[in-house]
Order: sequence, then C-alpha cells, then structure tokens
Amino acid sequence: MTALLLPALGLIVGVLGLLWGADRFVAGSAGAARNYGISPLVIGLTVVSIGTSAPEILVSVNAALNQASELAVGNALGSNLANIGLVLGITALIAPIPVQKHLLSQEAVVLLLITAAAGLCLYDGYLARGESLLLGSLIFPLIFITIKYKRNHTSPEEVAAGEEIPDITMAAAGLWFVVGLIVLLASAEVTVWSAKTIAQSMGISELVIGLTVVAIGTSLPELAASAVSALRGHHDIAIGNVFGSNLFNIMLVMTSAGAIAPIALTPEVFSRDFLSLSVMTILLVAMVAFALYRGAKSGKPAKLSRRFGFILVGGYGLYYLILWPYVVNAA
Repeated sequence: MTALLLPALGLIVGVLGLLWGADRFVAGSAGAARNYGISPLVIGLTVVSIGTSAPEILVSVNAALNQASELAVGNALGSNLANIGLVLGITALIAPIPVQKHLLSQEAVVLLLITAAAGLCLYDGYLARGESLLLGSLIFPLIFITIKYKRNHTSPEEVAAGEEIPDITMAAAGLWFVVGLIVLLASAEVTVWSAKTIAQSMGISELVIGLTVVAIGTSLPELAASAVSALRGHHDIAIGNVFGSNLFNIMLVMTSAGAIAPIALTPEVFSRDFLSLSVMTILLVAMVAFALYRGAKSGKPAKLSRRFGFILVGGYGLYYLILWPYVVNAA
C-alpha cells in the first residue's frame, strides 16, 4: 500500500491542478476574446465549451503519447457517462430542469448521430487514425452551424451566462491563459503517470481507471458549472453543458488519442462501455421527449423532474455494478 501512496497523492494533485488550470485557462481565453470584441455568445459556445473539456483533452493526448491509449478512450466514454448520470442527474435533483423543443429536434439529434459514429469507430476493437481525424474534423462545421443558429435564436439564459464572462485587462488575460495552460499540461502529465502507476500496481486495466477515477475527476468542471447554473436558474445552460460536453468528448477527446496513436481496444470497450453510454444517451433523449410530451398535454412547462434525476443517478450506479467484477477479478 505504501507504494501506492505517492501515485494516489499524485492523482489527487493532478486532478485538482486540471480543474484549477482549466478555470484559469478559460478565464484568460474568454477575457482576451472579449477584449477583441467577440460576442459573449460566441465565446460561450466556443472558448468556454472547449475550455471545460480541456482537462479531458490534455489527459487524452498525454495518455496517447505515453502508450496509455486505453486510458484516454476510457476517459472520454467515462466522462460522458458521468456527465449524464452524475452531472445531469445531480443537477435535476437540485432543481427540476426545464427543457425546450430545440433540445429534442436539434441537440439530441446531433448527439445521437455523433454517438452512433463513435460506435462505428469502436465496434471492431480498433480506433484508427483516419477515422479519428474524420470524426474530429466534424467539430468545425458543427461549431459554425451552432453559432450561426444561436445568433438568431438566443435564449435569455444564454445571454445571462455570456454576460458573466470576466471583464479583465489584456495583460491579465494573457497571464492567466499562460499560467492556466502550463498548469493544465503539468497536471495532465501527473494525472496520467499516477493513473497508469495505480493501474499497474493493482492489476486493474488503464481502461477501468480512465472510466472511473479519471473520468469523474475531469468531469468536475461540468458538474460545478451545471449545478451553479441550476441554482441560479439558468436551466438551459445546465442541460446544454451536458449535451455540448459529450459532443466535445467524443469529437475531440477520444479522437485526439486515436489521431496520435491508433489504438487496439479490448472487446469490453464496445460491448460494455460504449453500449452503456448508448443506453444512457438514449435514456436521456427519451426523458426529454417524455417531458415535452407531458408538458404539452398538461399545458405546463416541460421539465426534467427530480424523479428523472434519481433515474439517471441510478443508471450510473448500475453501470458501476456492471464494471465492478472487472475490478475485483483484476485485483
């Protein structure tokens, strides 16, 4: 156990560093963009959205460079599971989340299509460089279309969230950008080393470590952002964070690892982890559809109630029950 003390401490320090570094990196990037006259809405949809996924992206890249690519894929899939089960589930428990029709007709459709595309990349047990680059490149037209649409269909919650972008000088923005990036890079290195060492010492696969400890740790920014948004009444932002983050995790985090080093994956990645993510994603979309149907029928605003929150958290717990035998048998 003594041999695990330093890696365990390193994992805690690394994850905390990722969270703090991401916060400073986003503050610096958003502040600089605002000083250049870019609208808060565009900053929120690009800089802030990508910035909250920075921990996962850098962990993925670092893991691929350190021959721990399964950890990177586990981080991407595990973070998406945590976003739906923990982030959105806990947010719904804090306060019922109103849902709009566009979530079902637009965001949900894109998320289902991208999740299906990820399945096509993973079903054969091999994440190749070409398919990773192709899937990752789709992020650019998606951001362009989203910005173009949102400029003409902006919700009050998105305006309010955009106005919260810090108004800082260019010098301060540049300083925080550099400091945040340095801390992110260093923390990613420490996190990957610690996770890899713990996995090797305990006989647990790097994939499982990525799916659990690293995934939950790097999902904390989304949990914090969504919970705060719910408490402040910015409900569209809370659920939008989850949809957006899951898209970025598939299109940037998972593909970053595959683009750097093609990955041979164990069969469980598709049969256990990807299928679990697919079920949770379909469950989320079904909940949104049901909430909209019930709202239209009753004439009341459609909401994801606390009951839905319990179901999502319970679904995430069930995934851990499925995962548990792999941890016990390895140990």
